[in-house]
Amino acid sequence: MNSWVVSSEATAATATSLASYSFYDICCYAAGIAGNLFAFVLFISPIPTFKRIVRNKSTEQFSGLPYLYSLLNCLICMWYGLPFISYGVVLIVTVNSIGAAFQLVYLTLFIIYADTRRKLRMGGLLIGALCLFALIAYVSLELFDHPSRQTLLGYLSVASLISMFASPLFIINLVIKTKSVEFMPFYLSLATFLMSVSFFAYGMLLHDFFIYIPNGIGTLLGVVQLLLYAYYSRRSADSSRVPLLA
Repeated sequence: MNSWVVSSEATAATATSLASYSFYDICCYAAGIAGNLFAFVLFISPIPTFKRIVRNKSTEQFSGLPYLYSLLNCLICMWYGLPFISYGVVLIVTVNSIGAAFQLVYLTLFIIYADTRRKLRMGGLLIGALCLFALIAYVSLELFDHPSRQTLLGYLSVASLISMFASPLFIINLVIKTKSVEFMPFYLSLATFLMSVSFFAYGMLLHDFFIYIPNGIGTLLGVVQLLLYAYYSRRSADSSRVPLLA
């Protein structure tokens, strides 16, 4: 009788443990997949710009540098997520490999439709970025063991992600200076915020410092952007309702 009770308790404990483990896995994958989906929204956001470039057969005053920075960032973060660098962060690989593919397409179109001077400049910078990534990959595999390799790539990915926040900071400064949200599209800001929140949760659940720190910073910047949007869009609406004096 006692052995049956002990066996039943052990079975119940095992079932509870498996259930909690499965719930933990579900939460991890849900956060990672949500981050992938919101990141996809960001990846396709330049499509209207490139439709205009292709239609006009000119890059006009657009810059290709943001796409170059995004490409290098995606490549470094993708490399960090690969199994021989880090364990169990496959959704970091998927989002950044998709992102790298989009940035390569954008850069190819930019180079095709740029004038000769900008074509040569962007082509050279693209080759330089790819060579830099190849160097990082080679050094990390040949000169570092697995723990050191993960640490090296982790810090590089954090630095790369934090450098990408220069764009939101510039937009925040522009909104405050102009007191207008014209240059800060709401849905783009919302998608950036939701992506950062998702990957922050993903990093926290996996206890991965190199994922949750930069995305925590991105979450805070996203909150600031959304608050600024709410404040200045309301001010614009209020001022538009003020009656004109005769």
